[in-house]
Amino acid sequence: MDNQDIFSTPSLISNVGAPFILGIAVGYFAKKMLRTALFLGGGVVVILFISEYYGVVHITDTELLHATDVAAEAAKNSSDFLLERLSRFTVKGVSATAGFALGFKMG
Repeated sequence: MDNQDIFSTPSLISNVGAPFILGIAVGYFAKKMLRTALFLGGGVVVILFISEYYGVVHITDTELLHATDVAAEAAKNSSDFLLERLSRFTVKGVSATAGFALGFKMG
């Protein structure tokens, strides 16, 4: 019967290291995509403000705040999905989630 030591290098790499690296990659990507989405969203808002100034469109504050709430909820659902998916690594979920947090901070 093969009794593998849980503190051996291959066991630690597969149970802690790989999910941690995966979490870093996903967190880094998520942060970069969030920044890109905020950049593009800000550009759209500026274009809308300019269009409103020149009388092309009319935007109410309520509509703008509603659109912001919808976008924030979509971003929250996306991050919740990523964290939930990473946590499915059972015991490895802790290292994957920690990796996600580190990757998000690095991004």
